[in-house]
This record gives sequence, structure tokens and C-alpha cells, in this order.
Amino acid sequence: MKNTIEKALQKQKEAKAAKQNDIAEGTLEDTQVSSQSEESEVSIEIPTSSNIPADKVVADEKEFINKKSPLDEFTINFERLDKNGHISLNGERKQINEEYREIKRKLLANAFGSLAKTLHNPNIIMVTSSRPSEGKTFTATNLAMSIASEQDKTVLLVDADVLKPNVLNTLGLERRKGLMEYLTGDVEDISDVLYPTNIDKLKIIPAGKSHHLSTELLASQKMHETVDEFANRYPDRIVIFDTPPLIGINESAILANFAGQAVVVVEEGKAKIGDIKMSVERLNPDMAIGFVVNKSVHNDTDGSGYYGYYYSERSE
Repeated sequence: MKNTIEKALQKQKEAKAAKQNDIAEGTLEDTQVSSQSEESEVSIEIPTSSNIPADKVVADEKEFINKKSPLDEFTINFERLDKNGHISLNGERKQINEEYREIKRKLLANAFGSLAKTLHNPNIIMVTSSRPSEGKTFTATNLAMSIASEQDKTVLLVDADVLKPNVLNTLGLERRKGLMEYLTGDVEDISDVLYPTNIDKLKIIPAGKSHHLSTELLASQKMHETVDEFANRYPDRIVIFDTPPLIGINESAILANFAGQAVVVVEEGKAKIGDIKMSVERLNPDMAIGFVVNKSVHNDTDGSGYYGYYYSERSE
């Protein structure tokens, strides 16, 4: 009997110990689970737009946008231009300066006078020719520099001859990114390729690298919107596009749709009447079209001859 009671008490004791052990283990597991739960609750919170103040978001965006470094200025060598026959920017009174003054007066009158109301983008002037090597880039750069000397006008010179760009070479400037990089998305904003110069009122957009889809890029909506901004953002601005020759090149016909005025450069003694007529047919008939005769021989007062430039508008 005693042995039976002892055995029963022993079993009861063992059962009680086992129960306490289970309770202890359960408490430990609960603690571990609770600890794990707390750890997961304390894990890193990823901020969302909903818990960031709106004014901080705007401030951060402005800081990012304004971080762009200013573009290096193009430095044009005036003495070099003089030696190469360009207009003088050193105050010297040259015949070519007077001729380009006369040419620009007519273009400015078209851009800002009574005729401007009848033209689409009258302040955008394309300078072109029938064939290569007739002097269109020489004319475009001289016009840009001459107009930049006006007291109340600014000038943007765009090298849009993306097949054979020559503006930078003509002005003795180094190559940089330009219009093509903007249109392909290699640079984010047109201001990233709009370079100041040491002529206060003149800025330049180079052509940039060549591209096999140049025709499509120039015809793109992005280009349309950019030209609209050029035409309308600054009321005192003249935009000069140096474009490819008109015959046999699609890009020039596309660019003709953007401009309100066209200057067709004709080399005296070289250009053919048939080519000139064909060129005019490729232009928008609603444009104001004029002709600059390049290297025309004039007789000076002493009877000597010299090369000069004169402008004539198309007669209807």
C-alpha cells in the first residue's frame, strides 16, 4: 500500500513538473514570437510621397533643376573674322558691314513690321542656297552678327545643316553637342546646347553629331515644339537657321515649314536660273523670300571692282 501511494505521489510530482516545464517552454516561445513580431515592426520604414511634406518635394526638385552648371561661352576671334572677309566687329567701317546693314533692315522690317501679321513665325529666318558652296553659312553668320549689334534685338543662330555643319568651323569655334543630341534625347533640355558667346546678344546652337534619322528628327513633334518656343518666347529675338541646300536634300524642305522668311544665297556667275527656280518651288509659298547675291562685282567710285552682297525680294 505504501509503495502504491509513493508511486502515485511520484507520478503526480512528475506530471506537475512536466506541466510546469510545458508552461515554461510555452512562455519562452511566446516571448520569442513576440520578440520576432517586435523586430518586424521596428524594421526600416520606406517613406512614401504621402508622408513627405509637399513643400519639401518641390524644394528638392528645384534644387535638382538648378544644379545644372552654366555652359562655357563660345569665344569668337574678331581679328580672324576680319582676315576671312566677315563684317568687322572692331568698329572698323567696312563696305561689307554697310551691305549687311542694308540686308538686315529688310529682314527686320518683315519680322516686326506690318508684314509680320501675314507671316507664320516672321522672326525665324532660314538661310539656304540651291547648291553647296554658294556662301550660305558665310551669309548666315554675318547676318547673325550684324543683327546682334542692334540695340533692341537678340539673335539665336542655329546650325541646322545637320548633314554638313559649318557654322562652328566658319567662326573658328570648337565642336560641341548640339541640336541632334537634343532631338535624340542625349541631352535633356534645349538650354543644354544653347551656348552664349562673347557677342552679348548672340547665342549659338551647333548642329551636333550626325544621325541617320536626321530627316525624321527634324520633322518630329519635339522639333515643332522647340521652334514654336523659339518663335514666341522672346518678342525681340531673331532666329537664324543655317539650313542645307534646297536641291536634293529633304531636311531643307522640312525646315522651310518652320520659318517665316527665307534668304536664298546665289553665287553670281555660278548659280543657274533653273536651279534657283527649282529651289523656290521647294519653299513654302507663304514665306517672305529674298535673294542675297554673293560675290557680285560692284564698281567703286574710283572705277575698281570689289565683291559685294545685295538683297532682293521675290516679285510676285
